Amino acid sequence: QVQLVESGGGLVPAGGSVRLSCAASGSIFSIDNMGWFRQAPGQQRELVALCITSGTITKYADYVKGRFTISRDNANNTVYLQMNSLKPEGAGVYFCRADGRIRWGTSTDRFWGQGTQITVSS
Repeated sequence: QVQLVESGGGLVPAGGSVRLSCAASGSIFSIDNMGWFRQAPGQQRELVALCITSGTITKYADYVKGRFTISRDNANNTVYLQMNSLKPEGAGVYFCRADGRIRWGTSTDRFWGQGTQITVSS
């Protein structure tokens, strides 16, 4: 199996910055997409940012464009999310997601981390 472990969450002042990390480990043959999703209380999980395949292509939710940057270390199966100019509405649990294969020739599976809480103080 593949495990995703997030780190870097916590209390951040409005307008502040924080960097999240997510490291994938376990039985990994290859990882395609890696990304970050946010879930606010009572809301559905939504895309924040995504690194497509090796990370040369990225996708962002409109509300984070220009403030958040996703990056990826393929050698270490790690994805990062640099969040700047945080707003109170950006609070929630941030989940890491990876699409990958555990063996050659198998189909792609989707894996989720346990989530890390971001609280934005105003």
